[in-house]
Amino acid sequence: MKLRKGRVLAILLFLLGICLIGASVTYSVMTSPMDTSSKQKIEVLVPKGMTALNVGKVLEQKGLIRNAFFFKIYVKLNGVNAIKADVYYMTKKMSMKQIVALLEKGTNQNSNDIQVTFQEGKNIKQYAEILEKNTHIKKEDFLAKMQDRTYIQSLFSSYWFLTDAILNPEIYYPLEGYLAPETYSLKGKDVTIEEVVTTLLNQTEKNLEPYRATLEASQNIHEILTYASIAQLEAVTEEDRKMVVGVFQNRLSQGMNLGSDVTTYYAFDQDMNSGDLTIEMFNTYNPYNTRSSEMMGRLPVGPICNPESASIEAALHPTENDNFYFVADKNRKVYFTKTVEEHEQMIQDIKDRGDWIW
Repeated sequence: MKLRKGRVLAILLFLLGICLIGASVTYSVMTSPMDTSSKQKIEVLVPKGMTALNVGKVLEQKGLIRNAFFFKIYVKLNGVNAIKADVYYMTKKMSMKQIVALLEKGTNQNSNDIQVTFQEGKNIKQYAEILEKNTHIKKEDFLAKMQDRTYIQSLFSSYWFLTDAILNPEIYYPLEGYLAPETYSLKGKDVTIEEVVTTLLNQTEKNLEPYRATLEASQNIHEILTYASIAQLEAVTEEDRKMVVGVFQNRLSQGMNLGSDVTTYYAFDQDMNSGDLTIEMFNTYNPYNTRSSEMMGRLPVGPICNPESASIEAALHPTENDNFYFVADKNRKVYFTKTVEEHEQMIQDIKDRGDWIW
């Protein structure tokens, strides 16, 4: 009996040893640098109030750590009191210990710096409202600068992705679609319009750089950002946005209009939450209004909002399909159909189950 108990104890100790070794190896791997040879600096912005788990998700997304949940546990186990809101520049050769130490210390930036979030899918008028709320920049001053063609043209020499296409006189705001949505650290409430624009365009350049060769070769940057901006508002997931762009390309190839309500809202400066558009709006020509019969086979004259990188990716790599219609329900689920009859039936089905958006 004693011998049997001794064997059981030995087995348990052996298993415990295996678990401890496994845990030690896992800990070592999870806290080690992602790439000891990397020298690329990666920008990480931590807004005020962000939880350790959400900071971990940002770090994981940027390839700086392996797992966000493990990061949360590591922070707790190491008694980190607070993660400082700041803008950090990290490399993949940093260990988790080094990353956490930096986050705990902060970068000692100017205490007057403020963080301002420009949400994806917002347009320049909405950006102006955000700036007026968070800085000393007046909405009307920002919008006036955004329509100053001389100022806009002065930016061309600094940014390869700005082309003469944005100077089309029918475009409301030449930089619409070109100001990357992100949370930025700005130089206090007295930041200038020019400093804000430079900061946002610099981020756009970072976002577009991976696609630069493709975009410059095809010379369709403006077109891509226009597709991306519409897809941004028409769908939520990247998969649906790729399908949406594919549908738009199908319609244009057949000389149809895009028939996108979000472009009509933008054309007539209507809030998308204000309710249904009118038949008169649909039928009125406007270079942004793709519901108009006069926009057959044409994209709107420019982007209708500032899209995130995932929407730009969708515009660059749409999903080929044989659909010509789509509709979304109030839960933002998108349904794709081939014929107008199927489309109308889908709309009725959505209404019948109480999922119509209005």
